[in-house]
Amino acid sequence: MTQQPEPHDHLQPEQPDVQAQPGEGARDGAPPAGSAEQASADTTDLGQLETQLAERTADLQRLQAEYVNYKRRVDRDRGVVRDNATATVLTALLPVLDDIDRARMHGELTGGFKAVAESLERTVTGLGLVRFGEPGEPFDPQVHEALMHELSDDVDGPTAQTILQPGYRIAERIVRPARVAVVEPLTTASGVTVDEAEAPSGPGPVDADVAGPDVVDDAPLDGGADDGSADDADDGSAGDVVEGRASRDESSRT
Repeated sequence: MTQQPEPHDHLQPEQPDVQAQPGEGARDGAPPAGSAEQASADTTDLGQLETQLAERTADLQRLQAEYVNYKRRVDRDRGVVRDNATATVLTALLPVLDDIDRARMHGELTGGFKAVAESLERTVTGLGLVRFGEPGEPFDPQVHEALMHELSDDVDGPTAQTILQPGYRIAERIVRPARVAVVEPLTTASGVTVDEAEAPSGPGPVDADVAGPDVVDDAPLDGGADDGSADDADDGSAGDVVEGRASRDESSRT
């Protein structure tokens, strides 16, 4: 019995020729053309981008630092202007505060005037005005102004005995020094009085017995009398000469 061929064996399609696709050689181990140049270009671009990023970051940091310094400077200037304005206003109010103190000392600070005065004092204190100066404190020329000076053995050093006008300050700024009467000790630590310590240390009068014969006074003694006698002697000798000549002339004529 004869075997019949398969009906589809002669109908199978022919396989097309397979062509190499781009990149298949790289998978097989061979590097593709131009890949090294592309990698080098990418590396160069990346380096440029990093450099630009560093430059922009430095610019932003510099701008931020400048802004912070500017803000601090503006805040400081505002504080200085505010303090100066406050000091100017409080300085103008010092005579009013002095009048209030004098009225309080004389017992005239009563009634509504007392309430207004106390309110004003609270206001200036709230603005930072501080009063200073107490009797008996050591004299400090940085904060005190001496208007009177006395000597006494009751103190060990310069002392502000009396406060004539109180001083005022704002923080560390002296608005007005305290005007005081200063008392100093009569004798210093070495036992010398203040008058002796302040006496001039120049040469005194010369004692003739101590100085000796070598010390000669430059002032002439009886200079006027000597000059007058010399003049008289000269005048007398000149007169005798004239009279002698006249007598000789008369004798020759006779």
